[in-house]
Amino acid sequence: MTHKKELLIMVVCFFIAMGCKRQTSDKIEITHSPDKTISKKILDSLIQNPPKDMVWIPRGTFLQGAVPQDNMAMKHEKPRHPVTVDGFFMDITEVTNAQFSKFVEETGYITIAEREIDWEEMKKQLPPNTPKPHDSILRPGSLMFKKTKESVPNLYDFSQWWRWVIGVNWKHPSGPHTNLKGKENHPVVHISYEDALAYCKWARKRLPTEAEWEFAARGNNKNTMFFWGDERDGLSKRANSWEGEFPVNNTLEDGFERTAPVKTYPPNNFGLYDMAGNVWEFTSDWYNVNYYEELASKKDTAINPKGADKSYNPSNPYLQEKIIKGGSFLCSDSYCASYRVSSRMGTSLDSSAEHIGFRTIVTPEQLLFKE
Repeated sequence: MTHKKELLIMVVCFFIAMGCKRQTSDKIEITHSPDKTISKKILDSLIQNPPKDMVWIPRGTFLQGAVPQDNMAMKHEKPRHPVTVDGFFMDITEVTNAQFSKFVEETGYITIAEREIDWEEMKKQLPPNTPKPHDSILRPGSLMFKKTKESVPNLYDFSQWWRWVIGVNWKHPSGPHTNLKGKENHPVVHISYEDALAYCKWARKRLPTEAEWEFAARGNNKNTMFFWGDERDGLSKRANSWEGEFPVNNTLEDGFERTAPVKTYPPNNFGLYDMAGNVWEFTSDWYNVNYYEELASKKDTAINPKGADKSYNPSNPYLQEKIIKGGSFLCSDSYCASYRVSSRMGTSLDSSAEHIGFRTIVTPEQLLFKE
C-alpha cells in the first residue's frame, strides 16, 4: 500500500471517529423549570437525602473562564464572564463500567462504536468528493492512543498518536480482545455523546452544561487555575495525567498509564472526584470558539446559560461539536495541561475514544416532577 493510500485511510478513519455515524438529538435533555416551585422544607429534605452516589452543588455565581494568572490558557477560554447557576445534584464520580453495564443489561443498548457504519450517512459530513475507503476499513471501532517512538515536533498533528482500531468499544476498551475484568470501577470510555444521552434518559438525569460543570469543578476555589489552587506541585497525587515527554514516555508518577479507578485521587471541596484528569467529560453545550466573547460582550451576569446556539470551529468546519471538560490521562504541560479548570475542547456528537467519558446531574425539579 502506498503512503498516499495509507494517509487517505487515516484521514477518513478520523472523520469516522470525529463525527457522523449517526445523527443525534438533544430532546431528552432537561433544564430547570421556572414555572415549578419547591418549598424550602422539601428542598432541604432532598439535599439531606441526595440520590445515590451524588452530591448537592448549591446555587452560586462565579467568573467562568481562565483566571488572569493562568499563562497556559487558550484563547477560547477567555474572556472571563459572570455566570449564575441554580443548585443541582452531581455524580461524585465519572460513570463507571459497572454502571454503564447495568444500563446496557436493562435496555439492550448498542453504542455508536459497536454499530455498523453507514457510508451514505457518513459522507454527508465529509468534504465533498471524499472517496469511499475499502469495506474492510469501514467497520465498527473507536480511537485508541498509541505512543510514538520518538519526540514529536508538531503537537498539533494528533494523527501521530491516535489510531482507529476496529473492534474497540466500551466492552473492549484496550483492544478487540480485551474485556472489563478488573476495570469495573474505571470510567466507561469509547462513549459518544449520543451514548451518554441514552444513559441519561435511562437514569432520569442529564448532562451538565459547561457552566454547571465548571462551577462544580471549582468548588470553593473560584479564582484558581486548578480545583485545589494555583500550585501545580503534587499534580501526580491529585490527578491522573501524563508525566514525562508527551507522547513518547510516561513516567507513571501517578501510578497509571491509562484510566484509573474512580476515587483514586482526592476529591475537590464539593466532594467530586476526577474533575481533573482521568477522562474528558461531555457537557451539553455546543462548542463555539466565539461564545465566551459574545457572552462577555453583553456586560451582564448569565443565568443558567446553556451555551452557544450552534457549533462553530473553523478547525473542524464539517463537524457539529459538543464541549468536553476536565482533561484526561493524556494531558501534560507540554501538550494541553487540560487538568486546569477552565480547559475546554470540542468533540463531535458521535465520536468516541478511550479518553472520553461522562458524569450526570439531576435537578430537584427532575426528581420531584419526573420530567
